[in-house]
Amino acid sequence: VKFWQLQSVGFEHFDLDYMKSKGIPVSNCPGMFSSVALAQTAMMFILLLAHKFNEAQEHIRGSMVGMIKGYDLVGRTLALVGFGASAQELARRAKPFGMIIKAIDVRPIEQEVLDEIQPDFLGTPDDLDQLCADCDYLSLHLHLNKETEKIINAHRISLMKPDAYLINIARGGLVDQDALFEALLANKIGGAGLDVFAKEPVDPTEPVLALPNVFALPHTAGGTDGTARNRAVCAVTNCDRVAEGLDPLYRIDL
Repeated sequence: VKFWQLQSVGFEHFDLDYMKSKGIPVSNCPGMFSSVALAQTAMMFILLLAHKFNEAQEHIRGSMVGMIKGYDLVGRTLALVGFGASAQELARRAKPFGMIIKAIDVRPIEQEVLDEIQPDFLGTPDDLDQLCADCDYLSLHLHLNKETEKIINAHRISLMKPDAYLINIARGGLVDQDALFEALLANKIGGAGLDVFAKEPVDPTEPVLALPNVFALPHTAGGTDGTARNRAVCAVTNCDRVAEGLDPLYRIDL
């Protein structure tokens, strides 16, 4: 084996240390290849929650008209935990709705990105607690590793406003799922849009999944035709590079 190409962003499921021990180069498909699909899903969750879609469906079945009161997104704060490709694409979609964009990241963000998106606030992980307390929507855009596992824990969930929402289209392990489910069942936060769970597949009998203020998908946020094409191009490009004696792009084994 001369090269191993992962068709995903995350690699927590992959024995990278073993491949390193064998001297086999390994590349992933970075977030830019699925960022549009992930941002679309996060924006969908935001809009479904704002318009109380599940409750509206119950009213449709109950032949009730005009009884649901949603809310505008103008002036609502969207907090982005991680400001990489998918978070930037979400910001581009949320700003036209009049949302306030606040973000944190561990790395400096390119000036051209800041000039284009113009976030209202850009901080560091030290600002996460304040971000949790200030936001109306908290959206996660991180890799899962030892530093980020359960980064949204019981304490940080408790800091959120009772009408704030959690959006997770990244990795289930970023959140203390027990603490999140407890908060949702106790109406301590406004609701959630979840594409990922700590253990997958999620138990379909989980009481949280029946709540009208929770929207769930079976880890399909990135699964679009565009993502598939982008990742295929990535793999072909790297295979061609290896065949030509060049180093593959997006290596994660270095």
